[in-house]
Amino acid sequence: MKRKHFLHSLGLAGLAVPLSSFSMSKSQETAKNIIKPKRLKEGDTVGVVSPASAIFTSEPYEIAEESLQAMGLKVKFGKFTKSRYGHLAGTDEERAEEFNNMFRDPEIDAVICLRGGSGAARILPLIDYDAIRQNPKIFIGYSDITALHLAIFENTGLVTYHGPMATSTWNSFAYDHFREILFDGKELLLSNPEEIGDELVQTNNRIRTIQPGKAKGELLGGNLSVLTGIMGSPYFPQNWENKLLYIEDVGEKIYRVDRMMSQLQLGGVLDQITGFIFGKCTDCDPGGGYGSLTLEEVIDHYIKPLGIPAFSGAMIGHIKDNSTIPNGISAEIDAENGSIQLLETPVK
Repeated sequence: MKRKHFLHSLGLAGLAVPLSSFSMSKSQETAKNIIKPKRLKEGDTVGVVSPASAIFTSEPYEIAEESLQAMGLKVKFGKFTKSRYGHLAGTDEERAEEFNNMFRDPEIDAVICLRGGSGAARILPLIDYDAIRQNPKIFIGYSDITALHLAIFENTGLVTYHGPMATSTWNSFAYDHFREILFDGKELLLSNPEEIGDELVQTNNRIRTIQPGKAKGELLGGNLSVLTGIMGSPYFPQNWENKLLYIEDVGEKIYRVDRMMSQLQLGGVLDQITGFIFGKCTDCDPGGGYGSLTLEEVIDHYIKPLGIPAFSGAMIGHIKDNSTIPNGISAEIDAENGSIQLLETPVK
């Protein structure tokens, strides 16, 4: 069966949106051309939005503002950033309005998320994708923000960035990658730091080669549970051919990771990609003990039979040393070295 017909013909149990919703909207039809936003420069104004969970104390707002100002940036918080609706940072309508207004505001040069959490997928139908396409800007965040990254890429073609939040730990690793990609526009080589110290070999942040080789394609991915959570909707990318899929997660039991990887397989995503990168799965344990598969066994089960270059252990995920990854940018991975080489400038 041809790949492009595979997803349409499968009755994927458990998906919240019927397969009939795969008819492409006008905005999706025009999403084939990649749009790069302008690079950041000192003096630019960054809009801070909170499209998912709320923050309940004042200090994180202060740290976020001071961190961005330390980069030479001006800061503007969204209208509803401190709003509350249960665990969410405001109602769906408020969070969507705040998000849309940042892209419509000519004084805003880039948009960064305050935090992730959950709830970003709830506002996908309320996003003004035409406004985003007409006013392309840097948009950055990770975790639950994956839903917005994928929806924006699918509906507009805008390159967005899986990377630190405003409240993230801005250590030298995270900041240097952020600056080199978004300020300097470097075709960066992303690889794990060598931290041997007084030990004989590197023990932290090791790369595991799943399948050796090199592969070229467009980077696309994010948080595994959020990514699979919007499969079957018009906000999930339909075409994964020539893609380098990268994924990460946090706090997931291994059987859940297995279920989500199975969903990617059944949905035809894994059959299309040219390369695979697994970042960090922070606090992902077997729960009741190793009567279950290990995380390595789960990943190998789905990825090794593909015969494509693949590795795990990349500095992507819920970690302090978090890389900035541009969605939609051409890159080449080297699975033996565990590296990602950008093949084009990630910003204009």
